[in-house]
Amino acid sequence: MKPRALAAELVGTFALAVSAVISVNNPGFPIPAPAMAGLTLGVLVHLLGPVSGCLLNPAVTIAIWSIGRLEAKDAGSFIAAQLAGAGLALALGSVLFADPVPLLVDASASTGVAEMLGAALLAFTIGAVFMGRIPDRLTGAVIGAALVVGISWAAHGSNGVLNPAVALGIGSFSFPYVWGPVVGALIGAHLSRYVRDPGDAP
Repeated sequence: MKPRALAAELVGTFALAVSAVISVNNPGFPIPAPAMAGLTLGVLVHLLGPVSGCLLNPAVTIAIWSIGRLEAKDAGSFIAAQLAGAGLALALGSVLFADPVPLLVDASASTGVAEMLGAALLAFTIGAVFMGRIPDRLTGAVIGAALVVGISWAAHGSNGVLNPAVALGIGSFSFPYVWGPVVGALIGAHLSRYVRDPGDAP
């Protein structure tokens, strides 16, 4: 694993979490939080994708590893870097916002299911990118849009995070914000692989 790939995952996750922190803590922010997250991720995909794949999400990292597109040792290193980036975002948020907007964080199964649904769509899309079904010039827009839609799917029953690292970074961390995205991402990535054209290379 090249150090610059780990740096890309740390910096990218930090940037994604900071965008979420800023939008969540500014209720009158001109860009809604889901759109801010999608735009940020879309930009980062083009900036960091050639360096590390721009996963920026422990759940997606596990899912991409599970379909054979990432080595286990690299997946573990990426997750550590992502959590470090999220921790830095959490620290910065505590400096920027002395009185942050409180987020409802619970441990109900319905929260995990909501996160699972959104993460499944996001990982389905990212899986398609890793398998070469999306033209390179469109990957940022497609993945960013998938995040916006996935957040919208999840928001009826959760804070719509879809990412355990970002959940840590914005103070929305509980067990459903871990198992929901992980299970959903695994389902989405494997469905994406399953629906490939039969003639595609493995």
